[in-house]
Amino acid sequence: MDSDRLGGSISSEETNNGAEIHSVQNPPRKASTPRIWMVVFIGFVAILFTIIWLSVWLYLQDIIWSNDFVINNRWMIPLLVILFSLMVGLCVKYLRAPTVIKGSMSESLEEEQTDYRTFLGTLLSSFFSLLSGATVGPEGPLGFLIREITAWFEEKLKLAKETWLGYSIAALASAYNGIIGNPIFTAVFVTEVSPKKNLSFLIWNLLAGVIGFLVYLFLGFQSFLGVTQFPLIDQVNLVYIAYAIIFGALGAFLAIFIALWFQFFDKVMSRFKDKVIQRILIAGAIIAIVVYFVPQVMFSGEDQIHEIIADYAQYGIWMLLLFALLKVILFSLSFKSGYLGGPIFPTLFTCTMLALALSLAFPSVPIVILVLCIEAAAVSLALNAPLTSILLVTVVASTGSVNEFLIGLIVLATVVSIIIGAGIKRLMSDRAKRRAIPVAKSVE
Repeated sequence: MDSDRLGGSISSEETNNGAEIHSVQNPPRKASTPRIWMVVFIGFVAILFTIIWLSVWLYLQDIIWSNDFVINNRWMIPLLVILFSLMVGLCVKYLRAPTVIKGSMSESLEEEQTDYRTFLGTLLSSFFSLLSGATVGPEGPLGFLIREITAWFEEKLKLAKETWLGYSIAALASAYNGIIGNPIFTAVFVTEVSPKKNLSFLIWNLLAGVIGFLVYLFLGFQSFLGVTQFPLIDQVNLVYIAYAIIFGALGAFLAIFIALWFQFFDKVMSRFKDKVIQRILIAGAIIAIVVYFVPQVMFSGEDQIHEIIADYAQYGIWMLLLFALLKVILFSLSFKSGYLGGPIFPTLFTCTMLALALSLAFPSVPIVILVLCIEAAAVSLALNAPLTSILLVTVVASTGSVNEFLIGLIVLATVVSIIIGAGIKRLMSDRAKRRAIPVAKSVE
């Protein structure tokens, strides 16, 4: 938000005879309640809405996708995928529902411009997107909905505009910290992605975040990420350090691979321009065909990931690698077609499938190092938030699986990923400059 929009504005009007000038000053609106109490209020509103929204979505998913008729009639899978995809397209076209078509994975979580008047479209699109079988995470639509609710309160309660960003961040902290299962997750993320803007609201973030975390916990809801029990590493081994470096590099290249697919589908789907319905129906048809034959890659993967881990040996190396590849393709296609969703859960699913395949190929490598190091490396580069990724993957694993040595390996893998990412960005920048030089000379 520009600084010149925060203060008052002065307007002047000169009469026809030049007799007088009328000056009117509009001072910035003041908060109607003390800021700290407003943060508490926003925190409770955000987490209660999150619980209701998640409960409705999970209930709908259960009655639609888990009933006996759909289970016993596989032809219903593509039918439902296309039906819900069409509903998403209608929400985007006629109800102005937002999308995450533009921008990268990290930008889908950082979007700040909101219009609460599109709430109905956003709400319906969120349910239809998540029920469609497309590869989109629930954190994306939840973020849009929470920001729109906060924007409504900010305007109706006439809160000062310079505090709007702080309330928005606080509301998101309450919602995300509850479902992620960590009281400081959002505080770490927002101070990484845009520290200059968000550091001043850090206390608000922490306060609302712990409210959301505690409410979610005391009401008996489990972290949406869930936890996975891995065998504990009980010895310090120099070989494990080499593993962390290798898997950090592998996670970095996986994140780059995902980014390339994002660019590919961005070019393909941009050809449709304003043809919203056609674009999403084509994407829905592709998704329907894939998930008909491979239902394990439906949705964002937060449930499927635990089912596969429970007995991943039955799938074999090549099937697990296929899961990872298809997830990347459907993930990027879903984002660039108009479905409303987030990137975290699909990325974690892809990383885990790759790690499980490697575990079958190299059984002597501790699986906890494989999974957590690849996840941390890929997420840190994809979201450009290394501290957030380290915190996130330690939440994914059970506390009994994580010790100081393993955290050190996770940090090392993350550092390797960031270094590789920075190096590749520099190479791409130098390549672009070299291409620009002949063009400039030809113009001269």
